[in-house]
Amino acid sequence: MIKVSFQGERGAYSEAAAFSFFGKNIETVPLPTFAEVLAHTTNDTTDYSVLPVENSLEGSVGESYDLLYSTPLNAVGEIYHKIEHCLIGTGPLEKVDTVYSHPQALGQCRNFIQQHNIKTVPSYDTAGSVKIIKEIKKDNVACIASKSASEIYQVPIIKEGIADRPNNYTRFLVLSKKQSKETQKDKTSIIFSVKHEPGTLFQVIEKFNNYGVNLTKIESRPKKDATWEYNFYVDIEGHVNNQRLSEMIVKIKENTLFFKVLGSYPAAELD
Repeated sequence: MIKVSFQGERGAYSEAAAFSFFGKNIETVPLPTFAEVLAHTTNDTTDYSVLPVENSLEGSVGESYDLLYSTPLNAVGEIYHKIEHCLIGTGPLEKVDTVYSHPQALGQCRNFIQQHNIKTVPSYDTAGSVKIIKEIKKDNVACIASKSASEIYQVPIIKEGIADRPNNYTRFLVLSKKQSKETQKDKTSIIFSVKHEPGTLFQVIEKFNNYGVNLTKIESRPKKDATWEYNFYVDIEGHVNNQRLSEMIVKIKENTLFFKVLGSYPAAELD
Protein backbone atom coordinates (compact mmCIF):
# COMPACT_ATOMS: atom_id res chain seq x y z
CA MET A 1 0.00 0.00 0.00
CA ILE A 2 1.23 3.51 -0.85
CA LYS A 3 2.33 5.54 2.19
CA VAL A 4 1.89 9.33 2.06
CA SER A 5 3.22 11.78 4.65
CA PHE A 6 1.46 15.06 5.42
CA GLN A 7 1.74 17.86 7.98
CA GLY A 8 -0.89 18.02 10.70
CA GLU A 9 -3.35 15.75 12.45
CA ARG A 10 -5.94 13.34 11.06
CA GLY A 11 -8.58 15.39 9.27
CA ALA A 12 -6.15 18.07 8.08
CA TYR A 13 -6.68 19.55 4.62
CA SER A 14 -3.34 18.07 3.57
CA GLU A 15 -4.64 14.59 4.35
CA ALA A 16 -7.81 15.30 2.38
CA ALA A 17 -5.66 16.45 -0.56
CA ALA A 18 -3.71 13.18 -0.38
CA PHE A 19 -6.93 11.19 -0.58
CA SER A 20 -8.14 13.32 -3.49
CA PHE A 21 -4.92 12.71 -5.41
CA PHE A 22 -4.30 9.02 -4.68
CA GLY A 23 -7.75 7.73 -3.66
CA LYS A 24 -8.77 6.29 -0.31
CA ASN A 25 -6.69 3.12 -0.55
CA ILE A 26 -3.50 4.63 0.90
CA GLU A 27 -1.84 4.85 4.29
CA THR A 28 -1.46 8.45 5.43
CA VAL A 29 1.24 9.41 7.94
CA PRO A 30 0.58 12.59 9.99
CA LEU A 31 3.66 14.55 11.08
CA PRO A 32 4.21 17.77 13.05
CA THR A 33 6.27 19.77 10.53
CA PHE A 34 6.73 20.23 6.78
CA ALA A 35 10.42 19.33 7.16
CA GLU A 36 9.55 15.98 8.74
CA VAL A 37 7.02 15.30 5.99
CA LEU A 38 9.73 15.58 3.32
CA ALA A 39 12.34 13.78 5.46
CA HIS A 40 10.09 10.73 5.76
CA THR A 41 9.90 10.40 1.98
CA THR A 42 13.61 11.14 1.56
CA ASN A 43 14.38 8.35 4.04
CA ASP A 44 11.95 5.91 2.34
CA THR A 45 9.63 5.79 5.35
CA THR A 46 6.87 7.04 3.03
CA ASP A 47 6.53 6.88 -0.75
CA TYR A 48 5.17 10.40 -1.25
CA SER A 49 4.83 13.73 0.51
CA VAL A 50 1.95 16.18 0.14
CA LEU A 51 2.97 19.80 0.71
CA PRO A 52 0.79 22.95 0.57
CA VAL A 53 2.51 25.65 -1.48
CA GLU A 54 -0.08 28.39 -2.02
CA ASN A 55 -3.61 29.46 -1.24
CA SER A 56 -5.93 31.41 -3.52
CA LEU A 57 -6.72 33.92 -0.73
CA GLU A 58 -3.58 34.11 1.40
CA GLY A 59 -0.89 33.49 -1.20
CA SER A 60 2.24 31.38 -0.93
CA VAL A 61 3.31 29.20 2.00
CA GLY A 62 6.81 30.55 2.61
CA GLU A 63 8.10 27.63 4.67
CA SER A 64 7.16 25.16 1.94
CA TYR A 65 8.97 27.17 -0.73
CA ASP A 66 12.10 27.35 1.40
CA LEU A 67 12.08 23.56 1.85
CA LEU A 68 11.61 22.97 -1.88
CA TYR A 69 14.93 24.73 -2.45
CA SER A 70 16.89 22.08 -0.56
CA THR A 71 14.85 18.87 -0.88
CA PRO A 72 16.27 16.07 -3.06
CA LEU A 73 12.71 14.98 -3.88
CA ASN A 74 10.98 15.59 -7.23
CA ALA A 75 7.62 17.23 -7.75
CA VAL A 76 5.54 14.52 -9.45
CA GLY A 77 2.04 15.95 -9.17
CA GLU A 78 -0.17 18.79 -8.00
CA ILE A 79 -3.71 19.18 -6.78
CA TYR A 80 -6.04 22.12 -6.12
CA HIS A 81 -8.09 21.27 -3.05
CA LYS A 82 -11.23 23.23 -2.12
CA ILE A 83 -10.97 24.59 1.40
CA GLU A 84 -14.24 24.81 3.31
CA HIS A 85 -13.72 26.24 6.77
CA CYS A 86 -16.09 25.59 9.68
CA LEU A 87 -16.29 27.17 13.12
CA ILE A 88 -16.12 24.22 15.50
CA GLY A 89 -16.86 24.22 19.22
CA THR A 90 -19.22 23.25 22.02
CA GLY A 91 -20.91 26.58 22.67
CA PRO A 92 -23.20 28.89 20.65
CA LEU A 93 -21.68 31.50 18.32
CA GLU A 94 -22.64 34.42 20.58
CA LYS A 95 -20.52 32.95 23.40
CA VAL A 96 -17.37 32.41 21.33
CA ASP A 97 -14.66 34.98 22.07
CA THR A 98 -11.51 32.96 21.24
CA VAL A 99 -10.67 30.88 18.18
CA TYR A 100 -7.73 28.57 17.50
CA SER A 101 -6.42 27.57 14.07
CA HIS A 102 -3.48 27.56 11.69
CA PRO A 103 -2.44 31.15 10.74
CA GLN A 104 -3.41 30.56 7.09
CA ALA A 105 -6.94 29.54 8.12
CA LEU A 106 -7.25 32.51 10.49
CA GLY A 107 -6.26 34.80 7.61
CA GLN A 108 -8.75 33.18 5.25
CA CYS A 109 -11.58 33.82 7.76
CA ARG A 110 -10.46 37.33 8.73
CA ASN A 111 -13.80 39.06 8.00
CA PHE A 112 -15.85 36.58 10.02
CA ILE A 113 -13.44 36.84 12.96
CA GLN A 114 -13.49 40.65 12.93
CA GLN A 115 -17.28 40.85 12.58
CA HIS A 116 -17.73 38.75 15.71
CA ASN A 117 -14.86 40.41 17.62
CA ILE A 118 -13.11 37.10 18.27
CA LYS A 119 -9.57 36.81 19.63
CA THR A 120 -7.30 34.57 17.52
CA VAL A 121 -4.77 32.03 18.79
CA PRO A 122 -2.46 30.58 16.07
CA SER A 123 -1.86 26.83 16.24
CA TYR A 124 0.23 24.33 14.29
CA ASP A 125 -2.64 22.82 12.29
CA THR A 126 -6.36 23.22 11.58
CA ALA A 127 -7.28 19.68 12.62
CA GLY A 128 -4.89 19.95 15.56
CA SER A 129 -6.81 22.98 16.79
CA VAL A 130 -9.90 20.75 17.19
CA LYS A 131 -7.89 18.51 19.53
CA ILE A 132 -6.77 21.59 21.48
CA ILE A 133 -10.24 23.00 22.11
CA LYS A 134 -11.61 19.55 22.92
CA GLU A 135 -9.10 19.40 25.78
CA ILE A 136 -9.85 22.99 26.89
CA LYS A 137 -13.58 22.20 27.24
CA LYS A 138 -14.87 25.79 27.29
CA ASP A 139 -17.96 27.03 25.45
CA ASN A 140 -16.29 30.37 24.66
CA VAL A 141 -13.34 28.71 22.89
CA ALA A 142 -13.75 27.44 19.31
CA CYS A 143 -11.54 26.61 16.34
CA ILE A 144 -11.51 26.73 12.54
CA ALA A 145 -11.10 23.45 10.68
CA SER A 146 -12.77 21.12 8.20
CA LYS A 147 -16.05 19.24 8.51
CA SER A 148 -14.13 15.95 8.51
CA ALA A 149 -11.99 17.14 11.45
CA SER A 150 -15.21 17.88 13.35
CA GLU A 151 -16.41 14.34 12.65
CA ILE A 152 -13.09 12.67 13.52
CA TYR A 153 -12.74 14.39 16.92
CA GLN A 154 -16.50 14.53 17.59
CA VAL A 155 -16.72 18.24 18.28
CA PRO A 156 -19.82 19.94 16.82
CA ILE A 157 -19.88 22.49 14.01
CA ILE A 158 -21.16 25.91 15.09
CA LYS A 159 -21.18 27.43 11.60
CA GLU A 160 -20.10 26.24 8.15
CA GLY A 161 -18.65 28.29 5.29
CA ILE A 162 -16.97 31.07 7.27
CA ALA A 163 -14.10 31.87 4.85
CA ASP A 164 -13.97 35.38 3.37
CA ARG A 165 -14.44 34.05 -0.16
CA PRO A 166 -16.14 30.86 -1.40
CA ASN A 167 -13.44 30.30 -4.06
CA ASN A 168 -10.90 29.21 -1.47
CA TYR A 169 -8.42 26.68 -2.87
CA THR A 170 -5.02 25.47 -1.70
CA ARG A 171 -2.51 24.14 -4.19
CA PHE A 172 -0.53 21.13 -3.00
CA LEU A 173 2.56 19.58 -4.57
CA VAL A 174 3.11 15.83 -4.44
CA LEU A 175 6.79 14.91 -4.04
CA SER A 176 8.64 11.65 -4.44
CA LYS A 177 11.99 10.11 -5.34
CA LYS A 178 10.36 9.05 -8.61
CA GLN A 179 9.74 11.21 -11.67
CA SER A 180 6.57 11.71 -13.72
CA LYS A 181 6.34 10.65 -17.34
CA GLU A 182 5.50 13.21 -20.00
CA THR A 183 1.82 13.70 -20.81
CA GLN A 184 0.02 16.07 -23.18
CA LYS A 185 -0.51 18.69 -20.45
CA ASP A 186 2.44 19.10 -18.11
CA LYS A 187 3.89 21.73 -15.85
CA THR A 188 7.54 22.14 -14.81
CA SER A 189 8.70 23.89 -11.64
CA ILE A 190 12.19 25.38 -11.50
CA ILE A 191 14.21 27.38 -8.96
CA PHE A 192 17.04 29.74 -9.83
CA SER A 193 19.03 32.74 -8.64
CA VAL A 194 20.90 35.38 -10.60
CA LYS A 195 23.65 37.89 -9.96
CA HIS A 196 22.49 40.99 -8.09
CA GLU A 197 23.11 43.18 -11.14
CA PRO A 198 20.93 45.18 -13.58
CA GLY A 199 19.42 43.12 -16.39
CA THR A 200 20.29 39.68 -15.04
CA LEU A 201 16.70 38.65 -14.35
CA PHE A 202 15.60 39.98 -17.75
CA GLN A 203 18.23 37.81 -19.46
CA VAL A 204 16.50 34.77 -17.98
CA ILE A 205 12.90 35.91 -18.50
CA GLU A 206 13.45 36.76 -22.17
CA LYS A 207 14.39 33.11 -22.83
CA PHE A 208 10.78 32.09 -22.12
CA ASN A 209 9.63 34.46 -24.86
CA ASN A 210 12.38 33.39 -27.27
CA TYR A 211 11.41 29.73 -26.95
CA GLY A 212 7.66 30.33 -26.84
CA VAL A 213 7.30 28.80 -23.38
CA ASN A 214 4.43 30.04 -21.21
CA LEU A 215 5.45 31.16 -17.72
CA THR A 216 2.46 30.59 -15.41
CA LYS A 217 3.93 31.72 -12.07
CA ILE A 218 6.98 33.48 -10.68
CA GLU A 219 7.65 33.91 -6.98
CA SER A 220 10.68 35.34 -5.18
CA ARG A 221 11.94 34.21 -1.78
CA PRO A 222 14.83 35.77 0.19
CA LYS A 223 18.09 33.85 0.17
CA LYS A 224 18.99 32.65 3.65
CA ASP A 225 22.72 33.30 3.17
CA ALA A 226 22.66 36.69 1.39
CA THR A 227 20.83 39.83 2.51
CA TRP A 228 18.41 41.35 -0.05
CA GLU A 229 19.10 38.65 -2.61
CA TYR A 230 16.47 36.24 -3.85
CA ASN A 231 15.70 32.82 -5.28
CA PHE A 232 13.04 32.73 -7.98
CA TYR A 233 10.47 29.95 -8.11
CA VAL A 234 8.92 29.58 -11.54
CA ASP A 235 6.21 27.36 -13.01
CA ILE A 236 6.15 26.89 -16.80
CA GLU A 237 4.03 24.90 -19.20
CA GLY A 238 5.59 21.74 -20.62
CA HIS A 239 7.73 18.79 -19.55
CA VAL A 240 11.48 18.91 -19.03
CA ASN A 241 11.86 16.04 -21.52
CA ASN A 242 10.38 18.22 -24.26
CA GLN A 243 13.19 19.24 -26.63
CA ARG A 244 12.27 22.91 -26.80
CA LEU A 245 12.00 23.16 -23.03
CA SER A 246 15.27 21.31 -22.43
CA GLU A 247 17.08 23.59 -24.89
CA MET A 248 15.70 26.65 -23.13
CA ILE A 249 16.86 25.34 -19.76
CA VAL A 250 20.40 24.97 -21.07
CA LYS A 251 20.34 28.64 -22.11
CA ILE A 252 18.84 29.76 -18.79
CA LYS A 253 21.55 27.96 -16.82
CA GLU A 254 24.16 30.12 -18.56
CA ASN A 255 22.66 33.21 -16.86
CA THR A 256 22.09 31.86 -13.35
CA LEU A 257 24.14 31.35 -10.22
CA PHE A 258 21.92 28.50 -9.04
CA PHE A 259 19.47 26.40 -11.03
CA LYS A 260 17.28 23.45 -10.06
CA VAL A 261 14.50 21.60 -11.82
CA LEU A 262 12.11 20.74 -9.02
CA GLY A 263 10.12 18.46 -11.31
CA SER A 264 7.75 18.01 -14.24
CA TYR A 265 4.24 16.69 -13.61
CA PRO A 266 0.71 16.63 -15.05
CA ALA A 267 -0.95 20.01 -14.58
CA ALA A 268 -4.01 19.88 -12.33
CA GLU A 269 -7.31 21.65 -12.99
CA LEU A 270 -9.69 23.31 -10.57
CA ASP A 271 -12.74 21.24 -9.70
